[in-house]
Amino acid sequence: MDLRFGDSKPTDEERAAVDALLGPPESSWEGADRSDADLRWARGGREARDRRDQLLPALHALNDRVGWISEGALDYVCRRLTVPPAEAYGVATFYAMFSVRPRPATVLHVCTDLACTAAGASELCATVEARLGPESGVKVERSPCLGLCERAPATLTIRAGESARLGVPPLGELEDEAVQAESGGPGAAAPGDGKGKGRRGRNTLHATAVCAPATPARAIAAATAPESAPTEAAPETAVPQTGTPAPTLTLLHRIGTADPTSLDDYRAHGGYTALRRAFALGPAAVIREVTDAGLVGRGGAAFPTGRKWQATAAQPDHPHYLVCNADESEPGTFKDRVLMEGDPYALVEAMTIAAYATGAHRGYLYLRGEYPRALARLTHAIEQARTRGLLGDDVLGQGYAFDIEIRRGAGAYICGEETALFNAIEGHRGEPRSKPPFPVEKGLFGKPTVENNVETLVNVLPILTMGAEAYAAIGTPASTGPKLFCVSGSVARPGVYELPFGATLGDLLALAGVRDNLRAVLLGGAAGGFVRPDELDIPLTFEGTREAGTTLGSGVVMAFDDTVPLPRLLLRIAEFFRDESCGQCVPCRVGTVRQEEALHRIADRTGAAAADDIALLREVGRAMRDASICGLGQTAWNAVESAIDRLGAYE
Repeated sequence: MDLRFGDSKPTDEERAAVDALLGPPESSWEGADRSDADLRWARGGREARDRRDQLLPALHALNDRVGWISEGALDYVCRRLTVPPAEAYGVATFYAMFSVRPRPATVLHVCTDLACTAAGASELCATVEARLGPESGVKVERSPCLGLCERAPATLTIRAGESARLGVPPLGELEDEAVQAESGGPGAAAPGDGKGKGRRGRNTLHATAVCAPATPARAIAAATAPESAPTEAAPETAVPQTGTPAPTLTLLHRIGTADPTSLDDYRAHGGYTALRRAFALGPAAVIREVTDAGLVGRGGAAFPTGRKWQATAAQPDHPHYLVCNADESEPGTFKDRVLMEGDPYALVEAMTIAAYATGAHRGYLYLRGEYPRALARLTHAIEQARTRGLLGDDVLGQGYAFDIEIRRGAGAYICGEETALFNAIEGHRGEPRSKPPFPVEKGLFGKPTVENNVETLVNVLPILTMGAEAYAAIGTPASTGPKLFCVSGSVARPGVYELPFGATLGDLLALAGVRDNLRAVLLGGAAGGFVRPDELDIPLTFEGTREAGTTLGSGVVMAFDDTVPLPRLLLRIAEFFRDESCGQCVPCRVGTVRQEEALHRIADRTGAAAADDIALLREVGRAMRDASICGLGQTAWNAVESAIDRLGAYE
């Protein structure tokens, strides 16, 4: 692709897709037909530059409508937004879900990550590829984790085209888990502070089908079935504790009990009690409650939430922004997906409280592109909250203005890092920024920003309803409150489990039904570490896992029995980090490749034959850990190191 403005023209369909998002162009400088006035002065450039953050939604609009992004279409987007073509090309090629080369309108993504690999994803993918030839009109792509680990193996079909623009169907009809036909929807922009003023950052509708657990026949049927074909029903299994005589659930108590599509049902189950208390307390007292409760980030970094909120609220520069990080892409993680699908209004309420406490009037919810049901549920919840006065210019009649815009990701693990996420929203490549300055000072659009993930925000609700002291009494003094754990792999009952901090790994696996021939447990996902079957007494707290020489991470617990080939699993982890490295810094860009190469060489060797490559792995791992700019490179060696040292993977 020629990285400058060229002679390629967008098709009428491509132009319509972009104009549906951005509105019609105002002058030839933005892509309209040339007029005499345009020969005398340029119009629209300054306004177009202010819309740079619409680059990612515009690429989604093209991909959803056509299935790929042509040179003419990208050129038209660049003219509409005054973005240099080289920069737009860099963004378009950054995300795994986009393509700048022609491909069929239907793409079948087959997950080949850890849980799915252990469940036979390689064989599934090979069979599907063999049966779906070029004449099928379906492109088969091997995908990183789709966030459906409790129902591995999984596939996701995305069908582009105007005929696929079905609109958001009645959400009561989206209950199928085996083959689920869904649509995305428009996430409305907020009124107010400049960014997005006077427009709606809409998400284009597109048809999708999720198949999990997948067999070749069912995956092919989901990819090739007519859009009007009925779906196959399957039972809900994501929260095994629901409906059992389990301890009282705090974060999951509405899932499986309240209708996730009904605002009235949410309020009947305690919804918006926390927001009313927040307005009664005032912003400073809300931050004090969160601080006294001891809430720390649930995404893995475990930074005190109250300190982050206080630092943002104290900044004199305005506007302030709130960003919800819903781009959970760590292999083995799906807790945020379960919360968003099963209790979407809770996240809307929690974001409103966080924004009120930190002085923000606009929130962005960055949602990973592989979550079509969560997109539909959250879009519906935001629209209902806005209609009922729970979002908008006067929330609950309190004179406080706040609104939420959904931004869809497009398949990039690195965008889970907060500053990379900011770059993605702003229309740049999702590469991490150097810190300082920290986001609380200069974050999204260069303004003070508080960023939290879904689970962290949802914890704010019980803090305000039960009080900081009662919340802090749950768990341990250093790790307070309940924690969600994503259990998958070789267990009888995979899913999301809620336990108080301090329960042991053995307690959790007993609930999930671990198998007798357990070989290893991976804590924290691909960026975490392995532990042995004789280490199940490790307390599931941040301090307990650190003392045990591993990490709690985001709450991933993946069990593997002795039928899973460990070297192949380690190689998949290395492939994952090589694929997902943004390439910005040399230690990660080169180190992840060298790590994968070494693991390929020793895949079938042990003992002395592997010694030289293991020594090289240690050297490369230390370099990545010490010199990488962000957590991806710093943790890319963790799982491999633990498998060598704790499990004797190549002895």
